[in-house]
Amino acid sequence: MEELGPSMGVRWAVPRDGPQPVWTPEGGSATVTLRFTYSLEGSHHIELVEGPPGSIWHGGDAPGAHHVGVWVDDVAGEVGHLTGDGWALVAAQKRPEEGFGMFAYLAPPNGMVLELVDGRVRPHFEAWWNEVDDIID
Repeated sequence: MEELGPSMGVRWAVPRDGPQPVWTPEGGSATVTLRFTYSLEGSHHIELVEGPPGSIWHGGDAPGAHHVGVWVDDVAGEVGHLTGDGWALVAAQKRPEEGFGMFAYLAPPNGMVLELVDGRVRPHFEAWWNEVDDIID
């Protein structure tokens, strides 16, 4: 936050910590504790996220940009479309048998990671970003 905020001209929502259910093809279902925040300015938001070693959110070996997130109406449908085009499922909130949950991470052959986020949670995030008492410069 201190490094990116001033140079990019953004302020941050107060970071949040909490348990996050996650499923990966290699590890199955687990719950990890994440710490995360978002930039407040602009139509696109920067997410900063920290996860424990061994999780997809741990940046210890490769800090820097991890993924791009997009809102979608149908996470499972988009996962099916992208995996049909050769993308690899990296992780999701829930097991495939449970419809993947509210998010899924996928990677095309070039290695970039895309996070699909169910648009139904967008109002929750927008309310957080608008809490004027929860802003860090």
